[in-house]
Amino acid sequence: MRVILLKDQRSLGKRGEEVKVKPGFGRNFLIPQGLALEANTANRAFFEQQRAKIDARHVKEREAAMEIAAQLAGTKVVISKRVGDSGTLYGSVTSMDVAAALEEKGITVDRRRIDLEGGIKTVGDHAVRVDLHPEVMGEVTVSVVAEE
Repeated sequence: MRVILLKDQRSLGKRGEEVKVKPGFGRNFLIPQGLALEANTANRAFFEQQRAKIDARHVKEREAAMEIAAQLAGTKVVISKRVGDSGTLYGSVTSMDVAAALEEKGITVDRRRIDLEGGIKTVGDHAVRVDLHPEVMGEVTVSVVAEE
């Protein structure tokens, strides 16, 4: 099955590209989620008409992501957690914890955009990547301290 991508997909390609996918993936995921259109003559013509609007929206989203990335640059958040005798945490710092700490500083970031790679399980400073847009990434320093 061939589809036209409406949004950038890491594993498939960029917005506007026509790619071949398995029929179930296209019909059950990409099309219902609004990530792609079935590549037929009518949809190709429709997409060409909509391309200017989509490009303008993409530019706005990228600019908004760049503003947030500028806010994140040099930002340090402190999260306190219970710590065992060996210096490891009971549990871990999750993306929800980081998002809440950023929210307290006035920076709103969706927790799904925060890339912790399994969570933070030790005390100290950790650099955390935030995927704000396919073309824009930010970084925030998370300082984990022992709860008193």
